[in-house]
Amino acid sequence: MAKQVKKDDTVVVIAGADKGKRGQVLRVDRVAARIVVKGINVRKKTTRRSAQNPRGGIESVECPLHISNVMLEEVYNARHAEGAKAADAKKADAAPASAES
Repeated sequence: MAKQVKKDDTVVVIAGADKGKRGQVLRVDRVAARIVVKGINVRKKTTRRSAQNPRGGIESVECPLHISNVMLEEVYNARHAEGAKAADAKKADAAPASAES
């Protein structure tokens, strides 16, 4: 069974504009199948002046990603380590014969 992504897990983005970036999960919405990752999928949002925020202005907000676009970091690292081992084996098999023979 696949591991569930939980709050405070470290994930790697595997699709989209932020592909390859890593971050910590801040929030998980299982119903909508979306997660919010710290520093990933950041958008600018304008805020109006108010009593709490007298200046207003532009602030950065992390928007949700679909859960299928991320992978747990430990799973990601394990998969890429297997791929590196396979690539090294193929290189060794395909090495040219030495000139001495």
